[in-house]
Amino acid sequence: MVEQQSDRARLLDWEEIEPPPPAPPPPDPPEPQPPTHRQTRQTPTPPLGPGRQNNEEEEEASEKSSSTKPPGDCRTTTAAGGGGTASSGSTGWSSSSTTCTTTTTGGPRSVAPSGGDHHHHSQAQHGGPPGGDHHHPSQAQHGGPPGWDIIPSLLPVKEQWEEKDQIVAVFVVTFDTRSGNMIEWCLPQDMNLDGVEFKSMASGSHRIASDFIYFRKGCYFGLACFANMPVESEVERGARMKSVGILSPSYTLLYRYMQFLENQVRHQLKCPGQYTALEAFYEDKKAVLPPAGNGLVTACPTWSVTTINRCMHPEMKITHPAGCMAQFIRFFGEQIMVLWKFALLRKRILIFSPPPVGVVCYRVYCCCCLANVSIPGMGGSVPEFRPFFYINIADITTLATELSYVACTTEKIFEDKKDLYDVYVDNQNVKTHRNNLQSLLRLNAADREKYRKLSEQRQMLLYSQEVYGDCTSNEEDLFILFFMDLNNRIFQILSEVSGSSDPTLTADHVRAMGLDPQADRSFLADLLDVYGIDAMLVMETPCCP
Repeated sequence: MVEQQSDRARLLDWEEIEPPPPAPPPPDPPEPQPPTHRQTRQTPTPPLGPGRQNNEEEEEASEKSSSTKPPGDCRTTTAAGGGGTASSGSTGWSSSSTTCTTTTTGGPRSVAPSGGDHHHHSQAQHGGPPGGDHHHPSQAQHGGPPGWDIIPSLLPVKEQWEEKDQIVAVFVVTFDTRSGNMIEWCLPQDMNLDGVEFKSMASGSHRIASDFIYFRKGCYFGLACFANMPVESEVERGARMKSVGILSPSYTLLYRYMQFLENQVRHQLKCPGQYTALEAFYEDKKAVLPPAGNGLVTACPTWSVTTINRCMHPEMKITHPAGCMAQFIRFFGEQIMVLWKFALLRKRILIFSPPPVGVVCYRVYCCCCLANVSIPGMGGSVPEFRPFFYINIADITTLATELSYVACTTEKIFEDKKDLYDVYVDNQNVKTHRNNLQSLLRLNAADREKYRKLSEQRQMLLYSQEVYGDCTSNEEDLFILFFMDLNNRIFQILSEVSGSSDPTLTADHVRAMGLDPQADRSFLADLLDVYGIDAMLVMETPCCP
């Protein structure tokens, strides 16, 4: 048997760590390590939970077991965006995921980020989400824990290219006291970044210390990390504000670089004009387009919805320690049933919130997950329900042409521009100015029953995790599957009725969908109209006493 190497992968130029301040020399390690010709970062043991530190015994055990692991460097970090923490001394990229890399001539190659989630089902069951987290076969098959290398040749062609990095631009935005927001530096230099200086530094950001922002720029999606540092400078009026961001054809992989961007924006604040790490990052991660077709990439990833949940929703990993789905449910409570109806009807939903806007971008994503349907051919004629994430007044012209979207903003002026949206969400207050949608704002008994079932399933999951240590499921999967199953049941019944000799929807049909025959009549009528389903809605009229 050939002994596997345990040497860590060579770091790229943009992964170098800034020298730490002078400190007392650490105690000698139990086993001396061979000297290396360049500084490398220590590989930590995966964290045991929020706020818990790895002790020396765990580090020793990790070093001793390294010879039994596949070659590569598994780096586990927690990004600061949305409530996590990040080391301010590092300028290397990372995320809340464990990114396993293998040594190649071109440097580390990302293989399978876990995103902090457990691997719930085998890849054979789910097929893996394009551009998202891939679920590998069991440990016995690959000789290592889930998350280690997967044979690229076994992946479909589309999954292979979508696993590659697709960074089309990297940029630095600064606030100038005379000129306002402006692009300070970017690569490539001929990239059209008009408007990015306002998208990556949200209106009102001067009142907060840091933030992260997802946004859309043309056919690309962006992620930027913002920071505000006090300085003793009259020219800068006592504050230096910058954002460092990237653009990609898909938002599903942007989470990987959250900590790198956070570290870089702090670095830019302290050492303005030093772009070496950003240049190396772009050269290493610049876009790799699909091997077939005309080379164009769509604004949103698309794929066949023929299997279970992992292929149904774009997988956007998060850095919020509690999970964005759980936070979404706690924040809106029963009101998520109202948002669910508007999402399924493909309405234009605009969420207002003052900065910070990072967590609000996650609410945009969660709203999109409410409308997942996995029945083949269903919904092909309706507008695509796309996340715009953060928008500002520069997006007014674009929004005026959109038939369906979910977005968030920090600018209150949008509330008065009612021709741009159908539903306006201010904090936990969901409202609409459209008369035909007013009845959907009122919760009925069927809505409360569905929310009760969702809450009950969440409690059972949390109990199973706490008591039995069940790591096969998480709240994100439960949330997405709950609404997808609900949507599938509705459309399955509608499809069966419309295809029958008597395409008449009765009260029994409506109850079987989990809807109220009377209170949900307007919602169901709109649903038939939006999706073009040929069925007749005939309801029983309550008898008078």
